[in-house]
Amino acid sequence: MNIIIDYGLGNLASVSRAFDKAGIECKISSDKEDIINADSLILPGVGAFRDAIKSLEELELIPVIKEQADRGKKIIGICLGMQLLYEKSYEYGEHEGMGLIEGSVEKLGAGLKVPHMGWNDLKFNKQDPILRYINEKDYVYFVHSYYIKSSGSELVAYADYGVTVPAIVRKDNIFGMQFHPEKSAQVGLNLLKAYGEMIR
Repeated sequence: MNIIIDYGLGNLASVSRAFDKAGIECKISSDKEDIINADSLILPGVGAFRDAIKSLEELELIPVIKEQADRGKKIIGICLGMQLLYEKSYEYGEHEGMGLIEGSVEKLGAGLKVPHMGWNDLKFNKQDPILRYINEKDYVYFVHSYYIKSSGSELVAYADYGVTVPAIVRKDNIFGMQFHPEKSAQVGLNLLKAYGEMIR
């Protein structure tokens, strides 16, 4: 069973439906035992980094998630959930993240329309099994005002929005998607299908 982590800020129902359509059996839970016993973890998220990390702290889930990551369990963060995987965010102040991937979350720059909302095509940075069922230039749906700045070693695919917006990242067993696969039609389902094959 795969666990969609419920910390009060995710669009849980739509994420669950998308994983179900992709053939990935999921359960929504914030129970530590469920997280420990899960085949993989899904960290969704909509809203502010500050509120999300505070909620995870109050639920005492951060050490549990980090322990599972250290054990090699696959984890995928979606939108805000991806940003939480990084070391730090500068959204409404400075806040520590989970530090599973090196880098920071920073506001999209001056002169850019914020939020970055709508369909944007993907450009591939390197080959990865997560891309198995999609093509370069396929479109996915973004809604975000902050983006990842890092060394880029984990960068799998990106979108060009006046700046390079990391769209799909992977560091070993840790994955992230800045866009919403559950809102990205067949392309989103194809990405989830590829992820599902990697966790079986």
